[in-house]
Amino acid sequence: MNFKDTLLNGNEGLFKPASLTPMQKLALRFVVTGILFYGLTALEGMIMRVYQVKPIPTFNSEHYFSLLTAHPLVGIFGSSYSIVFGAFLFLVPFFMKKPLWSIKMGNWTFILVAGGTFVFWFSDFLTHFAPLYTLYWPLPADFTQFNPLSGSFFILGIAIVMVGTLLFVFNIFKTITYTPEGYEKVPGCAMLASATGFSWKESIFRRKSKRRENLVSLPVAAVARGTVDTLLNALIITFTGVLILVYMIAAVMGFNLEHSAIDALLYKNWFWWGLDLIADGLVLIFVAGTWYILATMISGKELYMARIARLALWVELVVSWTVWSHHLLSDQAQPGYLKVVSGELVTAFELITQGLAFFITLITLWSARPLKMTNPLKFLLGGLLGFGLAVPAGIIQADIGLNRILHNTQWIVGPHVHVAILVGLTMTLYSAIYLLLPILTNGAKLYSQKLANFHFWAHLTGGIGMGAFMGMAGLKGMLRRTIYYEGEYRIYMILAGICGALLFLAFLAFLYNIIMTVGIKGVFGIFTPAESDTKELLPENK
Repeated sequence: MNFKDTLLNGNEGLFKPASLTPMQKLALRFVVTGILFYGLTALEGMIMRVYQVKPIPTFNSEHYFSLLTAHPLVGIFGSSYSIVFGAFLFLVPFFMKKPLWSIKMGNWTFILVAGGTFVFWFSDFLTHFAPLYTLYWPLPADFTQFNPLSGSFFILGIAIVMVGTLLFVFNIFKTITYTPEGYEKVPGCAMLASATGFSWKESIFRRKSKRRENLVSLPVAAVARGTVDTLLNALIITFTGVLILVYMIAAVMGFNLEHSAIDALLYKNWFWWGLDLIADGLVLIFVAGTWYILATMISGKELYMARIARLALWVELVVSWTVWSHHLLSDQAQPGYLKVVSGELVTAFELITQGLAFFITLITLWSARPLKMTNPLKFLLGGLLGFGLAVPAGIIQADIGLNRILHNTQWIVGPHVHVAILVGLTMTLYSAIYLLLPILTNGAKLYSQKLANFHFWAHLTGGIGMGAFMGMAGLKGMLRRTIYYEGEYRIYMILAGICGALLFLAFLAFLYNIIMTVGIKGVFGIFTPAESDTKELLPENK
C-alpha cells in the first residue's frame, strides 16, 4: 500500500471499524480521546517550559497561570481518566465473562468526561481563571482577581466530569454485582464484599483447607478498590465545587459573601483529603492492578503471591484514606500529630505497599523468562522504573525537616509528580494500549516498530530527564509557581525544556504510528454507531 492508502485505510487495510462491537467502540473512543487530551496537555506543558526559559512577549503572565491551572486537570481527567475508564469498562466484563451492565451509561460517561474537560479547559483558556489546581481558599472566590462568571463555567466543567465519573463508578459496581439473564445467580453483596476487600480475612487467616474461594478475580478486585477511592474523590470534589459555586453565583447576583465564613485550614484539609485520593489512592491502586493484569497477560503465568497482592491492595486502600497530611507539613497551624502520623508515618508505609506491587510484578515476569522484549513488556518495565523513582522522591519530601526546604519548589513537581505521572503512570498506560490494540481492533497490525522504539526511548529519557533537571532547580530554591524574569534558573529550564521537547516528539511519533495503523477513516469510524447490537465484548469469530 502506498502512503496515501495507508494514511486513509490503515496498515495493510486490516482495521475495519464496521467489524467492531459496541463495547470495542466504547473502549476505543475513550482511548482516542484520552490520547488527544494528552497531546493538548503536552503542548501546554511545552509552552510553559519555553516561558520558564524566556517569557514570551505575546503571552502574558495571566495566560501562563491559567495554563498552570488547567494543565494538570486536563492531564488527570481528560487523558488519564478517559484511558483508564475505557480500559476498565472493557476489562471488568472481560475478566468476569459477562456483559457490561449498561453500554448506554458507558457512552454517557465518555460524553460527560470529554465534554466537561473541554468546557473547563476552554473557559480557562478564554477567561484566564487561574486559582491553580489546588484551589486554596479563598483564592477561587477572590473576585478582585477573577471574574465570578468565568469561574462558574470552569467549575461547571469540573462538575460535568464528576457526574461522568459517578456514572463510571455505578456502572463498574453494577457490572460486578448483577447477574445477566441466563447466568447462574450470584449473591451481589458477597461479590461486592469480595471485590472491595471486606472478605479478605476469609482467605488470609483461615487454614488453607477452610479458606473460601474469592468470588472475583484479583484484577477485578484491583479495579473495584481503586473505584472506591474514585467515588470518594468525586464526592469531595463535587461538594467543594458546589461551595465555590455558591460564592460565584452570589457575586454574579451582586451579593458579597464573607470569605471568613470558611475556615481556610479546615478547607485545605478537606480538599487535600479528597484530592489525595487520586494521587495516593486510585492511581496507586489502579496502577498496581494494571501491573498485575499486564504481568499475567504478558507472561501467561499466574500472579506470584496473589493472596498477598490482594491484601496489599486492601491495605493501600485504607492507607489512601489517612495519608493526606503530607501536603500540609509546612502549614504552621496544622496539628503536629497529623504531620507526624498522617504526613510522615503513613506516607512512608506506601513504600511497603507499592514496593510489594513492584516486587510481585517483577517476580511474575521473571518466572516466565525468557520473555521477548515486546512493546507491552518494555513499556511496563518503564512504568515500574518511573514509580521506582517517584515514590522514594515523595517519601523524601514527606519528611518534616526536608519539607521545609523542598516545599512548593520545582522538586515537588519534577522528580515526584512529573516522573510519577509521565514515566510511571503514562508508560503503564502505553503498555496497556500496545497490549490491547490488537484485541480492541480485531487484529490491526502496528504500522512501525521503529517508531514504537523511538517512542519508548524518547519518552523514558525525556520524562526522567525533565524531572531530574526540575528537581535540581528545586534544590537550588526555584519555586514551582513563580516566573523568573531575570533567568535565575535558566540553564536548568533549558535542559528541562530539551527533555520536554523529547517527550513531545515521542508523543508525535506514537500518534503518527497509531493513525497509520488504523487510518484516518478508522479513527472516524470508531465514533460512528456500531452496526451490531450484541452485548458481547468481541465478535463471535474472535
